[in-house]
Amino acid sequence: MMNTTTDTLNQLETLQARCEAQEKEIAELKKQVKLLLEQLRLARHRQFGKSSERTTDDQLRLDLVFNEAEAEAQPEEEEPTFEMVTYQRRKKQPGQRDAMLADLPVERVEYRLSEEERICPCCGDVMSEAGVEIRRELIHIPAQTKVREHVQQQYACRTCDQQGTETPMVKAQMPKPPIPGSLASASMLAYVIDKKYVDGLPLFRLEQQFARQGLQLTRQTLANWVVLGTTRWLELMYNRLHEELLKRRYLHADETTLQVLHEPGRSAETTSYMWLYRSGQDGPAIVLFDYQETRSKEHPRRFLEGFGGYLHVDGYSGYHDIPGVKLVGCWAHARRKFHEAHTALPAEERKKPTAARIGLEYCNRLFKIERALKDMDPEQRHAQRQKLSRPVLDELWHGSGRRANRYCPRVPWGQAVSYCLNQWPKLTVFLEDGHLELDNNRSERSIKRFVIGRKNFLFANTPRGARASAIAYSLVETAKENGLDPYLYLEYLFERLPNIQTDDQTAMNDLLPWSDHLPDGIRRRTKKA
Repeated sequence: MMNTTTDTLNQLETLQARCEAQEKEIAELKKQVKLLLEQLRLARHRQFGKSSERTTDDQLRLDLVFNEAEAEAQPEEEEPTFEMVTYQRRKKQPGQRDAMLADLPVERVEYRLSEEERICPCCGDVMSEAGVEIRRELIHIPAQTKVREHVQQQYACRTCDQQGTETPMVKAQMPKPPIPGSLASASMLAYVIDKKYVDGLPLFRLEQQFARQGLQLTRQTLANWVVLGTTRWLELMYNRLHEELLKRRYLHADETTLQVLHEPGRSAETTSYMWLYRSGQDGPAIVLFDYQETRSKEHPRRFLEGFGGYLHVDGYSGYHDIPGVKLVGCWAHARRKFHEAHTALPAEERKKPTAARIGLEYCNRLFKIERALKDMDPEQRHAQRQKLSRPVLDELWHGSGRRANRYCPRVPWGQAVSYCLNQWPKLTVFLEDGHLELDNNRSERSIKRFVIGRKNFLFANTPRGARASAIAYSLVETAKENGLDPYLYLEYLFERLPNIQTDDQTAMNDLLPWSDHLPDGIRRRTKKA
């Protein structure tokens, strides 16, 4: 009897242990299924959904959660006696077409009747002019390539030639070409670089374009022109801009991938990197690209040697420990994590006050505050951030800290919380100085042009070509940021640099994109792209 009872108890304990193990396994499998479903929804959204991360106030209105009455109250303002509801309709700006055509040359074509055609059908007299109707249209003149011959006259003294032992000879002064012995003029070099690095046109398409004009300029020739023009002349301006960049106090940095086929000791499939460094709001814009074979932290340390100030970055650890540099985190990246966590939720959960939705709303509040402060001077912006932004950060920090241990770091929400907690010291640095920015979007906008161009040319052939591309992108993007026409600016540089003393600091400063000595004609007449 005792043995039977003992066996029964052992069986019950075994069954209970098995049941607990199965329940634990089921719970773990449910977590994995939930994680996989979230990843599937997020992957589908990335492939088929809208790329914009914009949200509206109505989408994420959580009044009770965020104590909106206290957050939005402004006791110093007088209470209005009535409320006016208005809306704005976007209208066509008057004179917009006239302003667009103002600087273009006009070709006037007049249509008149002969005296016989102006006979009045009623009385037979000749009709007088009574007004005109004008129709305007844009005429496109295709690009034209022509040959320019530089004829340098030489002079000799005939008297000395007949009577003396030496014959003095002099030559008329002639400007030096950018590439001696080449057909490439300053305008041709500027055109090829502008088409490749501004319009994203691959060289083989440029080769076809010139072929239609009867010019057999191979892509190898065009590539040689690009490399020689950038490394021989534009690199001088690149180095000068680099010196100016290191003098600034507020910088931004980012990096993206690049494939270079013929790197010594590396396979063609190996990933290389294009690093971007650009200025902030303190002074004229400078945008510099730097090609490197790896993503090592040594590259930003080397490039920024001598810089001491704030550097806006994303969460990549390669920017850590740069001497004399304080890193500023990017709230756009933090917000993107919350947005992805919110997108990964089932549709019926997205309208509920979930943790992902709450975190996204905190980020939205920070960006809303920044939009309201954008026109203030740095001192005012700094003061308002202490008053408005710091309380939002305190709420987000305490809320994230409470929830950090309750979520798996593998799920999107856990990744968002982990990112914020790990990056928090850098994410709060923007409170220190009104010149600092809430995000690193300034560098992401600058590197976007390279990313778009990469989709067309896909890869660089050699490290020298990748270096030339970095220099070319730097000059054209800096020119655009300073309101210059990239083609006209490049043409001016290729005309001037071969004919000045490049070690003359004053002469080089006169060629900087923000110099007052640049011709007015190279400044853009339209808004920046």
